[in-house]
Amino acid sequence: MTSTVLIVGAGPTGLTLACTIARAGVPVRIIDKSPAFHRTSRAKGPNQRSREVFKDLGVAAEFDAAGIERTVLRKYRGGVPLADTEIFAGAVPTPGAPYGKGLGIPQWRTEEILRAKLAEYGAEVELGCEMAGLTQDEQGVTVTLVDGRRIETSYVVGCDGGRGIMRKALGVSFEGESEDEECMVIGDVEAEGLDRAYWHQWFDEDGAIMLWPVPGTDSWQLQGTPERDAEGRLVAPSLETFQRLFDRHARMPGVRLTNPTWISTYRINVRMAERFRVGRAFLAGDAAHVQPIAGGLGMNTGVQDAFNLGWKLALVAKGQAGEGLLDTYEEERLPVAAWTLRTTDERMRAVRVAVREAGVGTEVVIDDAVTTLGVGYRWSSLACGGETAGDRAPDAPCVDAVTGRPVRLFDVFAGPHFTLLGFGEDSAKALAEVAGECGDSVRTCLVGAGPGEGLADPEGHARAAYGVAEGRGSLVLVRPDNHIALSAAADRGADVIDCLRRLGR
Repeated sequence: MTSTVLIVGAGPTGLTLACTIARAGVPVRIIDKSPAFHRTSRAKGPNQRSREVFKDLGVAAEFDAAGIERTVLRKYRGGVPLADTEIFAGAVPTPGAPYGKGLGIPQWRTEEILRAKLAEYGAEVELGCEMAGLTQDEQGVTVTLVDGRRIETSYVVGCDGGRGIMRKALGVSFEGESEDEECMVIGDVEAEGLDRAYWHQWFDEDGAIMLWPVPGTDSWQLQGTPERDAEGRLVAPSLETFQRLFDRHARMPGVRLTNPTWISTYRINVRMAERFRVGRAFLAGDAAHVQPIAGGLGMNTGVQDAFNLGWKLALVAKGQAGEGLLDTYEEERLPVAAWTLRTTDERMRAVRVAVREAGVGTEVVIDDAVTTLGVGYRWSSLACGGETAGDRAPDAPCVDAVTGRPVRLFDVFAGPHFTLLGFGEDSAKALAEVAGECGDSVRTCLVGAGPGEGLADPEGHARAAYGVAEGRGSLVLVRPDNHIALSAAADRGADVIDCLRRLGR
C-alpha cells in the first residue's frame, strides 16, 4: 500500500502530525509497534502554546472537558504539610493568549482525543507494525516492517521516541549525555484517603515522593526516589517498593497504594539528533531530542515540532511549495530543541537543589518560559519581512462586521491555509490582489475597515497585538502554524504574493 506521508510512532507527536497533514487533504498513514493502545499517565498534558495548537486542530473542547486547569502543589517535610502553591496562580486568558494556564490530562487521554480527530479524516493508527529499516531515493521511501511487509511512501517521519529505530536507520547521531543510573521510579497507582485537590509532594533529606491525581480516573501518578538495597544497588520498582517509599516520606499509615497499572523508572537524558532531516525522512519529538522532565516541555516540544512540519509536508506534497520548504523544519526547530535541552537541564539541576529547603517543591521550575508562547523563528529564511516576522501570531477578540457575532483571530487562522490580515480600508485592494493570485491557499481578512466589512476591532485588541496604530493600514501574513511570515505596508500586496511564490523555491 502506498501513502504520501508515513508516520512511525503514534504518540502525541505522531498523532498531532497526522492530524495536521490529514486535514490538509494529504493521504497519511501512521503505524506503531505496540500491540495495543496504552493507558498510562506519562506526560501530564499540554502547555499554553500546545493548547493553542489543539484549538487550531479543532479539539480544544475535548481537551477542556477531559483535563484540569488548576494545579495546586502541597509540599511536606517530615510528613507535615508546610505550603500550598498554585501553578500559574492568577494567570488568566488575555486578548492575545486565550489560555492562561496549561492543562492537566493523562497522555493516554491526549492520544485518545487525537486518534478520534484523525478518524474523522478517515485514518487510523495501525498497531503491531514495527519498522525494521528503510531505503530511499529521489522518488520516495520504502519502509520495511519486521514481518517483511513493505510500505511505499513519498515521505516518512520518525516519531518513535528516543529509543526508536528511525534515527538509527538514518545513521543520525544522538549527541549529548545520559546519567549512569535511574534517578526516579514512576507509575500509576490508586490511593484512597488522599485529597485529590492537590499534587502532593513530600521532600526529605533521604529522598522524595510525589503523587499527582490523574484527571478522569481514580489513579495517581507516583514519582519518587528509587529504593536501594544494603549494598547501595537500585531495587527494581514494584508496588511493595512504592508502598515503602510512601510510608517513609508521607507517614500516613492509613493510606495503602493499590492497583498498579504502570510501574517504570526514569533516567535523565539530555540528547539531540545532529540532523532532523535526511532526504525524504524526518525526525520529530523524542526521536529528535530528549530532555529532563523539569518544566514539562518534552511532549509539548514534540507537539510543536509536528505542527511546524505538518503544514510544510502538506504544501510540498500538493505541489504548492518547493522541496526547499522542508529544509526550514530543521532550520527552525533544531535551535528550539537546543534551547529546550539547555533550559530543562538547568531547571532539573535547580529543582534538585531547591527542594532541600522545607516548603519548596517543583514550582521553582515553572515560569513564563515553559508556556513556550514566546518561541519564534526570527532567524528563519521564512521570515519574509517586518520586525515581528517569525514570531507567534497573537490572538485577538473581534466582531463580525456584518452579523455582529464575536470572532477571534484564532478562529480565522484555524486550518491548513495562510491568512492575510489587512488592517484598515487601505489594505482592501491588496487583499483582493492576493486572493486573485493565490486562491484558496490564502484566507484574506479585512480588520477594522468600517461598518459592514470584514472584522470590526471595537476595543483595538487586534491593532494592539500586531502593532498597527489607529488610522494606519498594514498587511500581516500568518502561516498555517500561526507564526508571522511577513508584515508590510497596506499597499504591498505584491510582497505577499512574492513571499508565497518563493516558498521552498
